[in-house]
Amino acid sequence: MEAVWHWIYNLLFFTGFVLSSPWYFLKLWRRGNWRRGFGQRFARYGGQVRHAVTNRQVVWLHAVSVGEVNLCTQIIRALEPRLPNVKLVVSTTTTTGMGELEKRLPSHILKVYYPIDFPKYVRKAIAVLHPVAVVLVEAEIWPNFLSRLHRLNIPVFLVNARLSARSYRGYRLLSGLFRPLFARFAGVGCQNEEDAEKLRRLGCRPEAVHVVGNLKFDAAQLEERKVLDVPGMLNQLGVPPNRKIWVAGSTHPGEEKVVTEIYLRLRKQFPDLFLVVVPRHFERAREAMEDMMAVGARVFFRNQITANTQLAPGSVDCLLVNTTGELRLFYAHADVVFVGKSLEAEGGQNPLEPAALARPVLFGPHMENFDAVSRMLVQRGGALQVANAGELEEAVGQLLKDESRRLEMGRQAYRVVQENLGAVDRTVEMILAQLRQREDIYIADPPVVETPSKHA
Repeated sequence: MEAVWHWIYNLLFFTGFVLSSPWYFLKLWRRGNWRRGFGQRFARYGGQVRHAVTNRQVVWLHAVSVGEVNLCTQIIRALEPRLPNVKLVVSTTTTTGMGELEKRLPSHILKVYYPIDFPKYVRKAIAVLHPVAVVLVEAEIWPNFLSRLHRLNIPVFLVNARLSARSYRGYRLLSGLFRPLFARFAGVGCQNEEDAEKLRRLGCRPEAVHVVGNLKFDAAQLEERKVLDVPGMLNQLGVPPNRKIWVAGSTHPGEEKVVTEIYLRLRKQFPDLFLVVVPRHFERAREAMEDMMAVGARVFFRNQITANTQLAPGSVDCLLVNTTGELRLFYAHADVVFVGKSLEAEGGQNPLEPAALARPVLFGPHMENFDAVSRMLVQRGGALQVANAGELEEAVGQLLKDESRRLEMGRQAYRVVQENLGAVDRTVEMILAQLRQREDIYIADPPVVETPSKHA
C-alpha cells in the first residue's frame, strides 16, 4: 500500500511541478542570483562538492530558508567540535537561505542546494553526498528523500519539530503516505509535550521522541556578527538620536500599508516618531514602497543610503529595509516592535528576536506557527497580541506614552528568552546518542568552558 501512495505522490508532484514551474522560476529570478547553484537543485553537484566529501564521513543538515538557517547555524556550531573527523554539509532551498549560510558559517562547512524531491534527483544527491546521518530542521517531510535514506539505513533526525493545526490535519489525512515516514525517524526533538504527543499520533516511535525545548530561544541569543551603525544611518536621513523608533519586521503583503497608515495618524500625536519597515522578503520592497507611498508616506530605501547621504530633518517619513540579514540590528534600536505575517497574513513570524533584545513586542491574531512562544510572551507580559489594525494603533500609542511600561515589557520578554535556553545542547546530545552506536565515528568530549577565577 505504501508503494501505491508513493506512486500517487510522484504523479501529483511531477504534475504540480510542471504546472507551477513558470511561477517557481519567476520566484527564483526575483530573488536574484538564481543561476549560482541552480543545477544542484537537480543533483548536479560539481567537482568541488564531490572532492570535498570524498573519503569523508558526512553529516547532512537541511534548513529550508532563512529562519531555519538561523537554527541550523547553532546546531552546526555545537556539533562541529564534537565531530572533528566528520564533514558537515548543510543544504537550503532558497537563495536567501544560501546567502545567510554563507554569511554565518565558515568556508569549510560545505553549503549546497537541496534537491527537488523526485526519485532520480534524490538518489543522485544522496549518492554524491553519502551521509552517515541527516538532520532536518523543523517540518521538512519529503517522501522520496526520506524513503531513499531508509532504504540505505541512514538515520534521520527531525529537530525543533513543530506542527501547526493545519499541517497536523494534513498529515492525518494522508496518513497512508506519511505515517511510515514518521515511524522511521531515529530521533525527533520537539519544542513541547503538545507537539510530542501529536508526532506520536502521526506514527513517530515513542522512544524516538524527545522534548528538548525550542531552538529559537537559543537562536535569539546568537551573537550578531554584522556591524551596522543604525543611529548613524538614521541620522543621515535627518532622524535625530532622541526620536522614538517603531520597527515593523517581517511584514507581508498588505501589512506595510496598514502599518504606514497607523504611523501617519500616530505621528500627529507623537511628532518625534519614525517608522522602519522590514519586509519578510526583500524582493517585495518595490511593491511595499508603492503601498506605503499610496497612503502619503515619503519612503527611503535602505540600499540607497551611501556615505554621502545626508538629508534635512523631516525629509523622510519611513525607512524601508530592502536588504537581508539586518532585521535584528534594527530591532536593537526600536522603542516598539511589531512582528508581521500576523495581521493580514496567517502564521506569524518569530517574536523571540526582539524579545531577546528586551524590546516590547506586538503581533496580530495570526501566530499559528509560533503559538506556544507567543502565548508564553503574552502571559508573562512581554508581548501584546492585537485583534486588528485598530487595536494595533491603540497599543502602539499607549506604549509610546508610557516609557516605564515599554521597559517593563522588554524586561519580561527578555526573561522569557533567558529562562528557556538550552535546547541546542539537548538536541545535539540526542543526535550524538545515536551516532555513538557507530564504531567508525569519533565523538569528542564537550569543550570545556573556562570560568574566570575569583582572584583574577
